[in-house]
Amino acid sequence: MQEGVVRVTVDAIAERAGSTKMTLYRHFPSKEKVVEAWITLLTEDYSAVFDEMAARFPHQPARQIMGFVHFITDNLDAAAHRGCPFTRTLAEAGEHFPEVRHLIVAHKQRQYQRIVALCQQAGKEDADALAKEITLLLEGAQVVAQNSGFSGLAAFATRCIEQKLGVQAG
Repeated sequence: MQEGVVRVTVDAIAERAGSTKMTLYRHFPSKEKVVEAWITLLTEDYSAVFDEMAARFPHQPARQIMGFVHFITDNLDAAAHRGCPFTRTLAEAGEHFPEVRHLIVAHKQRQYQRIVALCQQAGKEDADALAKEITLLLEGAQVVAQNSGFSGLAAFATRCIEQKLGVQAG
């Protein structure tokens, strides 16, 4: 939804999906429901990254966090184009799509809680504060990528989080 969730037309969504407006409305009664479905898919993708990291690095919570960090930082070029899809959608949709806002806020809260739990499992003192720092670094990196604030952003953000977790570059 490069045009943004408010400005994109149902015709454009249908065309991109290789469908028709009529077919789209058979499955989704409104544009808001299309956006909800899209956000739901995105949140599932992000949750799947945490699940994949848990399977790849069992009993290694710091490595699981770093796997998620790399998922975000490896995709900063995409964020540079339009920014974090969740943050962008919140800014664009505002009060237009209250259920979409609810889905995004719930997703961000789950993501934060998952990072808190991993920090606790890693035995980190004040896991809540550390999870807040990691969250701020990741969210901020996506904003800085969007406005091209400085070069070397992905490596810098990754290094900062590695230091905070006390892990070796990997």
